[in-house]
Amino acid sequence: MMLRIFNAKIWTGERFIDGGEMWTEDGKIRYIGEVSPLILLPWDREINANGNLIMPSFKNAHAHSPMVFLRSQADDMALQDWLFKQVFPREAKLTPDDCYWLTRLAVLEYLSSGISVAGDMYFHLDAIAGACVDSGFRNVITEGVTEGNLQGLEKTLQHGIDKLEGKGGLINYRLGLHAEYTNSQESIRALAAFAKEHRMPVYTHLCETKNEVEGCVQRLGKTPAVYLAEQGVFDFGGGAYHFVHSTDDDIKVLKERGVSVISCPASNLKLASGIAPLKKYLDCGLNVALGTDGPASNNCLDMFREMFLATGLQKATLSDPTAIDGEETLRMATSRGAAAMLLDGLDSIEFGKRADFIMIDLHQPNMQPINNVLKNMVFAGNKSNVLMTVVNGVIRYEKGEYNVGEDADKIYSKCQSITDRIMERI
Repeated sequence: MMLRIFNAKIWTGERFIDGGEMWTEDGKIRYIGEVSPLILLPWDREINANGNLIMPSFKNAHAHSPMVFLRSQADDMALQDWLFKQVFPREAKLTPDDCYWLTRLAVLEYLSSGISVAGDMYFHLDAIAGACVDSGFRNVITEGVTEGNLQGLEKTLQHGIDKLEGKGGLINYRLGLHAEYTNSQESIRALAAFAKEHRMPVYTHLCETKNEVEGCVQRLGKTPAVYLAEQGVFDFGGGAYHFVHSTDDDIKVLKERGVSVISCPASNLKLASGIAPLKKYLDCGLNVALGTDGPASNNCLDMFREMFLATGLQKATLSDPTAIDGEETLRMATSRGAAAMLLDGLDSIEFGKRADFIMIDLHQPNMQPINNVLKNMVFAGNKSNVLMTVVNGVIRYEKGEYNVGEDADKIYSKCQSITDRIMERI
């Protein structure tokens, strides 16, 4: 598809262009800059942006997309009750087909929020990947190794590399450990050995709650971060989901190994897990990205809310209104997210890079008058400002309409039927 967008404000992620234009072809950016002498090309479409903002799409670096079926079903509960009475028993009933349709529903929400890629850790990964490819959406599919899937682990991981990596040009496969507390030393070492053999990063839930950290210290005499690092889990980098309750030693081992922190502030608040010290992480040189976590613990898949909470909570807890700058927060949701997921060519929108971007409606009350557009995105923006989401050069969402290969109402109906069956309403 050849696309031309003109008369736009453009933030590439690195520079700001006022009154610029962009050309895309075959999923890549072929021109971006000031208005150029028009070269007549066989455009599939030309779009007048009317002074609206073009910017890199959001990168949701941690999610559990199929968990949309638990949205507002498992609320206002203590964490252990939430997990063992609501989540685990009902997840056990999910089929691959369920995960396919539930993921397709999550994709609609991602697109309307300006998100072009999610980092999913779940199960039935082939179904999740298929749903994303069929929707034209990117996903970094991450294995969630637990003690329960130790048997045949190497075969499972090799399948991910052989069958999921690069699928449709939209899927990346990553190794993942669900958490230290859901694994034995045997399964942790097995994953670490596989990661070493294939020189691959590993992603995991890490230091999410006080109970997790205290339990690990009681059992092993060290924190989960230090223990996993000693086992070789992070020898080739990776990501630490949540990372709320950390020590200076934890920060040190993650920085030494190039592990990114992927913070999920809304989920951590809803489950009362705590507030991660993001400013400290940034000051220490860690890459910090943002994720929504799953729609059972958030409950929405909205990067605007994550951005506001990420910066606002740091300001409040540190009693410092300068704690994290708004533009830095925007980078956490865009370029830093791409870096955390190791996605080449998606950190910014420049010549030769992948054509994942969004158009933001500046002609709405919350965006007027125009002073600092980028900071206003963080402090006043919301998903109603998303006019368009482009993934791999294809417009997948525009002004409330979806281009995902399936009717939205059919997706809603299928997901309601799945939810009713699991909740035993039918």
